[in-house]
Amino acid sequence: MMRNPSGRTRQDILDWLKDPAAHFPAARRQGDPAETGVTARAVADKLGVSRRTAAAHLDFLSRLGLLHARRIRCRTHYRRDEIRIAEVARMFEKGW
Repeated sequence: MMRNPSGRTRQDILDWLKDPAAHFPAARRQGDPAETGVTARAVADKLGVSRRTAAAHLDFLSRLGLLHARRIRCRTHYRRDEIRIAEVARMFEKGW
């Protein structure tokens, strides 16, 4: 997952979502981004890609269980699942 350009993009997204307030402009946020998460549009703007491309990366990370997706009004907000990320890190440390 992390050895190709898409993997690097997904790693960047996970890194940005560690501290979303520092990486995403306030104009695009509704509420506290650490609690509500960020939208695909905000991630797309940061990556410089279309919203559909960003949504595909976010959907992939959600299906892996690394992100929580939550609908707020008509948008989906994404935030990290720290517990699942720690579990995956432990699996790789043990040699999976």
